[in-house]
Order: sequence, then structure tokens, then C-alpha cells
Amino acid sequence: MTQPPRGFPETEFQKRTRAAQALMAEQGLAALLLTTEPEIRYYTGFLTRFWESPTRPWFVIVPATGDPIAVIPSIGAHLMVQCWITDIRTWAAPDYEDDGTGLLVDTLSEIVPVSGAIGLADQMESHVRMPLADLRRLEAALAPRRLVGDATITRRLRMVKSEAEIAKIHHAAGIANRAFDRVPEHVSAGLSLSYVFRRFQMLCLEEKADWVPYLAGAADAGGYADVISPATDIPLAMGDVLMLDTGLVWDGYFCDFDRNYSVGTPAPHVAAAHARLIDATHAAAEIAKPGALISDLFHAMNRVVNPSGDVMEAGRLGHGLGMQLTEWPSIIPQDHTVLVPGMVLTLEPSVTVRDGKILVHEENIVVREGEAEFLSVPQAHEMRVI
Repeated sequence: MTQPPRGFPETEFQKRTRAAQALMAEQGLAALLLTTEPEIRYYTGFLTRFWESPTRPWFVIVPATGDPIAVIPSIGAHLMVQCWITDIRTWAAPDYEDDGTGLLVDTLSEIVPVSGAIGLADQMESHVRMPLADLRRLEAALAPRRLVGDATITRRLRMVKSEAEIAKIHHAAGIANRAFDRVPEHVSAGLSLSYVFRRFQMLCLEEKADWVPYLAGAADAGGYADVISPATDIPLAMGDVLMLDTGLVWDGYFCDFDRNYSVGTPAPHVAAAHARLIDATHAAAEIAKPGALISDLFHAMNRVVNPSGDVMEAGRLGHGLGMQLTEWPSIIPQDHTVLVPGMVLTLEPSVTVRDGKILVHEENIVVREGEAEFLSVPQAHEMRVI
């Protein structure tokens, strides 16, 4: 696959902004206030790992008309000016007396009428990235302007990806595919899981991932008990199932899928459980078409891996994917989001094997006008063997 270009043309951000402004008009919002990394990057293209530092707040405002306005620490001005944003207002941060709140108040007061409402993301999977005391000062200083929920405007827009976004996710998945294929060359019985984790991250970077912010996995006899525990120094043994689940990033976009490996020939019941996972994944992919519901995907997978209908402890069997490792929606029975072309999803069924152990499998797809397209190379029914 040819590497897509990095970044986006200015028209991509203009389209996102105008779409948000149309929805803002419907909801009576005079502005959107963005405070988190994915929100800000979605409208500006501001890509940096400096968000790992919790010290400084960052703000971008989407006004009712016109282009976004950045209100940011001065350390970010050089990078922000390389984006398409031209109105960039800065302060020297950190400032223990006024860490950007005053400048933010001035900017919002300038563009929002006194009776106006300012939308902030307030639903599941969102947060406000500023100190509570500053948020309260902001509300008091802006009154009678009001801070209200954003009616999930940004979440709804981000849920449907452009072709340029899909190309980046597809490229990230290709990097992970190649890294997974190389695992048997570097892993064997006697090596610790912690070593395997380190080596796999190296493989991802060798295959040209930008970084590997997420790697989960497990290894145990005949399956594993969970998929979120940190790696231990316990060595792999014959009969173990090794699972690696990566969320690597290329140009700001994640892939998110896993692969299972048997150390030695898998036991028949383990091989059968793995084959059921593959069947479940394809059952969902086959119905992942425009007009279907997210809940339909859950039931399609659950009927294969959980025919008794018992409660699934995992809670969900997949989720949205893009600028974040997990995005809206969640593949659960209660989610009735209608599928539309451009939605990128993970399909992630799990199955119980013997002695309380589980196996989990995950693939990445994009909803198309006809059949869904796999972004990860679909795993065969046969388990990979080390």
C-alpha cells in the first residue's frame, strides 16, 4: 500500500469547521470551546505529543462564523502557525495567577453576544481539560453568557471519517499487520512476556509506526484471564496462548487490533475457540452496511461466541476508531446508532474457554456503501503458532 500524504489540505479543516457551524446554528450555539487534544486537532491539525504534560491548558474556539481562534500557551505558537489557523492568541504559561483564563474570557466576550451560549463537550468519552477553579472563574466572568453542552456536535462529526482519514488508519493497520507477521521470528518459549512486549514495540517502530502508545496482551496456558494487565517477567511456556493487542499511531491516527499465537500446537478446544472468534468477526462484518444498527453488530457476534445468551463481562464487542484508540460508538446492545459510510469500527468478540480463561480477537473495518472493507488483514481461522 502506498503511504498516504501526511497532514491534510486546508480544505479538510474548512469543511469540518463549516459542518460544525451548521450544526451550531441548529442548536443555537454562538461558539464551541475546545479544550482536549483530539477536539483541537480535529479542527486545527495541531499534532504534538506535548499534551503528555498536564501543566498547561490549551483552548480553541469555533465561532458561529469564520475560522477557529487559538488561545494557547506561547510555547505552542510556532507549531500552531504552521496549521491553517491565523488568529492565535498566546500567554506565557504556566502563570500561577492567571493561566490563560483572562485571555480566554476576553476572546469569548469579543465573539459571543451577552445572551449567547458556548458549547462544551459534556457527554460520555469527553472531559474539560482545565482546572475546576479556572472553569468556575470562566463561567463567572462570562455571565450572562452561558456554558452549555455542545449537543455532541464534534463527536458526531468525528464519527464519520473522510477518505483521507481512512487512508491514515489503513496505513497504520498495515504497519501493525507487518509487525504481527514478524512475531514468530522473534518470540519463543522461555522468553518473558515483558521481553515480548518490548520486542513487539520495536517491530512496530521498525515497520515505521510513529509511536506505540498502547500495547496490551497476555500469555497463559490455554487462554488468559484478562487483556489489560501489565506484562510480567514470567517466561512463555509450551501450551500458552500469547495475545498482543496494539494501538499504534501513524500521522495522528490509530489502528487497534490483536492477534493470538499458540506456543506450540494449540489444544483442540483452544483452536476451536479461536475459530469461533473468527466466525463471529465475519458475522458482524457481513452485516456492517449502511442502515444497520451498532446493536445489530453486537448481536451478530454474541450469537456466535455466546449462544446461551449469558451476560458478557467484557461489556462491549468493539468501538469506534480514529484519532483516539477508542471512540464513539460502543458496540453494545443498547447502542442503536445507524451505520453510515465512513464509520471506522473495531470488531472485538471474546469467547470463554476452559477454567475461566478467555480468548479475544479484534479487526478494524470501515463501513462502505456496499460491503464493509477490512482495514486490518483478516485473520484466518487457524491460530498462529510459535
